[in-house]
Amino acid sequence: MISSLRGMNDILSEDYERFTYFINTATEIAGKYGFHFIETPLLEETALFKRSVGESSDIVGKEMYQFIDKGQNDVCLRPEGTAGVVRAFIQKKLDRAGGIHKFFYHGAMFRYERPQKGRLRQFHQFGVESFGVQSVYEDATMIMMVSDILGACGIGYRLQLNSLGDSNCMPPYRDSLVSFIESCEDEICEDCLRRKSTNPIRVLDCKNSTCQALYENAPKLIHNLCSTCQDDFEKLKKILQDNGIAYEINTNLVRGLDYYSKSAFEFISDNIGSQSAIAGGGRYDRLVEFLDGKATPAVGFAMGIERLMELIQMPEVKREGYYIGAMDDEAVDLVMSLAHRKRKTDKTTIDYKARNLKSHLKAADKVNARYCAVIGENELENNTVWVKDLENKTETTLKLESF
Repeated sequence: MISSLRGMNDILSEDYERFTYFINTATEIAGKYGFHFIETPLLEETALFKRSVGESSDIVGKEMYQFIDKGQNDVCLRPEGTAGVVRAFIQKKLDRAGGIHKFFYHGAMFRYERPQKGRLRQFHQFGVESFGVQSVYEDATMIMMVSDILGACGIGYRLQLNSLGDSNCMPPYRDSLVSFIESCEDEICEDCLRRKSTNPIRVLDCKNSTCQALYENAPKLIHNLCSTCQDDFEKLKKILQDNGIAYEINTNLVRGLDYYSKSAFEFISDNIGSQSAIAGGGRYDRLVEFLDGKATPAVGFAMGIERLMELIQMPEVKREGYYIGAMDDEAVDLVMSLAHRKRKTDKTTIDYKARNLKSHLKAADKVNARYCAVIGENELENNTVWVKDLENKTETTLKLESF
């Protein structure tokens, strides 16, 4: 028997209902915020992610599904969504057009990492990207949108904030952080040693418990912000406070990708074990320029759908539509025709085999139909259909034309 690859799961039945419910809910909310759908390819040039996500990241260094295709192109399955959206933004010359551009996307991503609960090698994200808005109000809008989506799905969370500074305050902070790392480099892990020379701020994101304890004494970027970044961060906190969104400051929150600057945020659940992040994002004003586009302010977020699945509170499912069945072989063709016409206005399920009434009622209940309609010998003779309302428990016989 051929099985699915490790870390690549099927989505069936109840999981599918939760999955589509989340997508539909998030899509509706993104639409209310004025965002439009974008679909980017699953396969991109590897260079796109090396230049955007950063070669110092674990994604590029360890986790990408990368290969040489038949045309000798170095390609990979997309490990995250933002880079592809930025590539499309530049390729369509929207960076040159100016103005504000707002996109949302959802789809499969791929990372070769150790599968665990809520973390797969093929996983799905819902993400939002906003281009052309410099204001910190847009950062707050991103956070509000995530809050609205999680709230609509009945998911509780804690919001963590940090500021990663900009090109003014980051260089001197990086120097002081490197000095601190060098003072304890005999005790830190190999990943942190590598990051010291590639992207030292990412050591703060290390999950090694020894490293975490050491970095409690490291200098904090939030205490070394320039006046512009400090003002923006204070304004962001005030907007959230004014709109009733609670937050906590996490000075070690750096996000896992190299392209972030200024605002960084992460939504945390305490109900899914140690891997507790369920959504995250921030500002990335330099990324469009890094990918050869015109410098454009940008901010966005992404949500890992598999991480949310067991947290989603599904609404009460109401009975819906019709189930139509035949109790006589002669009625099957008529049932087929009725169902075809009924689907123009209602969800309709049919059974192609003649069965007794009890079997049809049981099948209608299984598909959660509101009405069970059957045609037998008597109904054929009288040009009628017998209908039971499975919610109100009432029965009636209708002329076919009325039905």
